Amino acid sequence: MNKLGKKNNWAAYLFILPLILLSFVMIYYCIIRTVMTSFTDWNGMSDTMNFVGLKNYAKLVKDKTFWTAVVNNIIFFFGTVFVQAGVGFLIAVLLKKKLPGSNMFKAVYFMPIAMATSITTAIFKIIMDPTNGSLNNFLRAIHLDMFAVSWLGDKRYALLSVIIVNIFQWMGFSMITYYAGLMALPDDVYEAAKIDGAGFWRTTVSVTFPMLKGTTNVLLILGIVGSLKTFDIVKLLTDGGPGRSTTVLNTYLYEKAFKDFNAGGAAAIGVAILIIAMIMSFLQIKLGKED
Repeated sequence: MNKLGKKNNWAAYLFILPLILLSFVMIYYCIIRTVMTSFTDWNGMSDTMNFVGLKNYAKLVKDKTFWTAVVNNIIFFFGTVFVQAGVGFLIAVLLKKKLPGSNMFKAVYFMPIAMATSITTAIFKIIMDPTNGSLNNFLRAIHLDMFAVSWLGDKRYALLSVIIVNIFQWMGFSMITYYAGLMALPDDVYEAAKIDGAGFWRTTVSVTFPMLKGTTNVLLILGIVGSLKTFDIVKLLTDGGPGRSTTVLNTYLYEKAFKDFNAGGAAAIGVAILIIAMIMSFLQIKLGKED
């Protein structure tokens, strides 16, 4: 490598140095501190931090609430990510057809992402109100009173309701991501499929979807991380209840840290979330990797 090439490399490193330093301070330092805290009995307020070894992790393994939160997170992941990706893909394919009003529909589908979660949850709490909510009033109006339930107050339906609200809010992200991927696909492939006699559904399943495999993998990885980060939508809709039916890992972490004043235990949950996210992301990357 000549001197000019080496000089350009050093210049590139200098440009990214501020980002590296910021990432270390804001992300990696916090991760290291969290791991260290997970081995202590710190209550989150005092200056005393006694080393307790793996005690917090041992308690976590025996904690029924923790495992309930893990199961709820898994259900939340499968109930949201695949539905969001599937519906977003179909909408993107339809919008690519340049149907009348397609630009307006793109804006409508994407709008929930621009709304604050506090606004979205407030609207759905009104809609899902068991007594005066528009959803139950509609069901009663069409004589389906048996389905007019307490959506957020019944253990059987609370997690499903949270999943529905999350799908509503984030479906537009999947749609716009797939739409961007569709715009990059070559037209000659579709022309060849048309010449071979492939219809809309055959082309969608055999041509479009396989060519967007990379986009799907990205959405799944983001979905894994996003589902494990879920907090605000659950906190604002149900606060983890009724009972523990909607408690997820982050709401349990919050409860440990700020209600039980057990920062060491909360840090252990945080480390567990990080490990789960890394394992699931690694598996998805390996499964989605080209030969």
